[in-house]
Amino acid sequence: MANKPDKYVGINDDVLGGMTTIGKVIRDAWVFGIIPETETCKNWNIAGINALLDKVNTEWDKYGCLVSHLPPELAKRHQRIHGAALIKAKQAGWSGELETEDEK
Repeated sequence: MANKPDKYVGINDDVLGGMTTIGKVIRDAWVFGIIPETETCKNWNIAGINALLDKVNTEWDKYGCLVSHLPPELAKRHQRIHGAALIKAKQAGWSGELETEDEK
């Protein structure tokens, strides 16, 4: 069995164009201004990623975990960041099928 890496590769080098759980956490952290959009989290350890996830979850809790509850400025930033990520991921071959496979 292969060992899991102990450091994150960074959102720019993540599989599926960054459409991973960690990639989503990073993009949400950008939306909420927790980290700058230039921060890719390359070489972060799992503890750092988990701490970022906790901060992101705290922010989402303020809005009931719904994009539709975000104030206009955050909603616009969310659309820009996640919209660009979708385009990039599709160009990298991501289709979203894995995420919806259990719905078939």
